[in-house]
Amino acid sequence: MNKKRRAITKEIIIDGGVCKGCHICIDQCPEDVFEVSKTRSTKGYLMPVVSRIDDCIACMLCELICPDLAITVETTKDEK
Repeated sequence: MNKKRRAITKEIIIDGGVCKGCHICIDQCPEDVFEVSKTRSTKGYLMPVVSRIDDCIACMLCELICPDLAITVETTKDEK
């Protein structure tokens, strides 16, 4: 039986130097992986923060919709 291997999220990186705090990633994430941080970036924006990495399904939507290209999702393949 040939089962599909699913991607497992290893890390979600948010580049605080380019993120403008639009929070589209927070709004659009189907698994509510992000939340608003209590700290501000050097530009004064309330940044998104990854709060539930284990819930991430590696759909890459956050990386695709980020208007500033500030999000990178790094994945590995499940070896099962």
